[in-house]
This record gives sequence, C-alpha cells and structure tokens, in this order.
Amino acid sequence: MTWLDRLFLLLTGLVALYALSRFYQAYNRTPKTAYLAYMLSFLVLLVAGVLLIAFGYSLLASPWVVVVTTLIPLGLATGLVYEFKPQWAKAYLAFAVIGFLLIAAAYLGGMTSLGKIVLPIVHSIAGLTIVLLPLLAVSQGLAPAGFAWVAVGGVLIGLGGIALAFLKAGKQFLFFSQQVVYLILAPLLLAMTLAYTWGFLKRLAS
Repeated sequence: MTWLDRLFLLLTGLVALYALSRFYQAYNRTPKTAYLAYMLSFLVLLVAGVLLIAFGYSLLASPWVVVVTTLIPLGLATGLVYEFKPQWAKAYLAFAVIGFLLIAAAYLGGMTSLGKIVLPIVHSIAGLTIVLLPLLAVSQGLAPAGFAWVAVGGVLIGLGGIALAFLKAGKQFLFFSQQVVYLILAPLLLAMTLAYTWGFLKRLAS
C-alpha cells in the first residue's frame, strides 16, 4: 500500500466520521430505524479504513473482514428500505440478517463453496437496492435531487464489492484483476463515501 492509498483511506475515514456524527444528531432529533442502519454502515466504513491504513491490503484476506464489511451495503440498503419502502422493511431486514449469517457461516466456518455463491448474490441485491431506491425517491418527489448521489455511491460500492467477491471466489470480474482492484480500491472508497455523504446530507437538509 502506498502513502497515497493511506491518504485516500484517511480522508475516507474522516468523511465517514462526519457523516456518522450528522446521522447521530438526526437520530437524537427524530429517532428512526433508518438512521441506525446508516450509522452502522458508516461506523464499519470508518473502522475498515483505519484498519486498512494500519495493516494494509493483506487484511482483505481475513475472513473476518469479508464478513464485517458486508454490513456496509446491507446497512445502507436496509436503511433505505425502512425510509422509503417501510412495507417491505421486515422482509428486507430478514434478507439482510439471513444473508449476513450465511456469509459469516461460509467464511468463518470454512464453507468456501457456500461463500462463493452467497457473497456475490448478497452484494448484488444490496447494491441494486442502494442504486434504485434513491432514484425512485427522487423521481417521486420524496427526496431532493441531490439525494441521487447515494445511487452513485451504490454503483461504486456495487462494482467494488462484486469485484472483491469474485477475487475471493478465485475469478476475475470484467477487467478487475487483483492488481487493478488494489490500485483503485482506496480512491474508490473515498469517492463512494463522498457520494453517499453528499446525498444523505441533501436528504437531511430537506
């Protein structure tokens, strides 16, 4: 990992910390389950960035990292469903919990074959949710136009998550070889976090 990668990760952590503080303030004003889910995602993102700075990309080989970082897209997606499609909230929460438990069982229990199947599926569904729901909310006038930046973040986390999942499965996703993934991972995380934070701040200010 280069010093530039560490700089990108440091900035990512600072942005995540700022977003976390804003959601905490919003939750204190108006307690919502969605805010708790968002805070979980940004907290994991913050911790992941700090750990990557400390231990480098070799940390990505740890099954614990694979499991815990799954909470980032699952938390964001679940929060969006609670906020904009509350009638689906319980079913989506069940999907998130079951998906997380299956990933944990696969990677912590040595069930590699299960992990190769479940991880891309869970990341893909969560990524699609993060992309589609903000766009739907904007189109229906439920959120300001700037909230669409959350969808941009969803595209970025979807590509990154799927690419990492395929690497874990021993395959390559499109042109995302291991070298390419490690080259773009730090700036991708920063761009994703900035997009999420900008979009959510626009929502909080509306």
